[in-house]
Amino acid sequence: MNIEAVFVDRDGTIGGTGHFIHPKDFTPYSFSRAALQILKYNNIKTFACTNQHRISRGEATLDDFYKEFQSYEFDDAFICPHSSDDDCNCHKPKPGMLLEASKKYKLDLTKTVFIGDVGSTDMLAAHSVDAMKILVLTGWGYSSLNQYRDKWAEIEPDYVAENLLDAVKWVINKNKV
Repeated sequence: MNIEAVFVDRDGTIGGTGHFIHPKDFTPYSFSRAALQILKYNNIKTFACTNQHRISRGEATLDDFYKEFQSYEFDDAFICPHSSDDDCNCHKPKPGMLLEASKKYKLDLTKTVFIGDVGSTDMLAAHSVDAMKILVLTGWGYSSLNQYRDKWAEIEPDYVAENLLDAVKWVINKNKV
């Protein structure tokens, strides 16, 4: 399979606890930078894809997040600054950010992968565009897979990974098939 791009959620996937942490205070997991570098080394585009409703509250700016994602060497970042109560098309689980990336980079979303820790947002967004879905057990991943499984019961992840590095290794192996 020729994987064109990987979308990566931020909070709970790259680092943090799953809760909002301002970019100036955010710490990626020890393996996250290496995981993203593996994708780059294998010529797979990487895109951050994150809901950040605290931007709409004035607690951070889009620029704060863009600078953070540039420091991780993402090819681009797709950030929803709206709250879940806003009627936007970009707040996951809606597919707006994925569709925007597809249009901007001429991606076939069926040849992309979404790595995230929340079934009811990340996995549902990926499913809605037929992207491959990897749920990581960091952040909200374990509880998403267990006590909150009912919120996305009709969807099966393509892979459940221990963390981002495990997910990336699976993507690389899948890409070789």
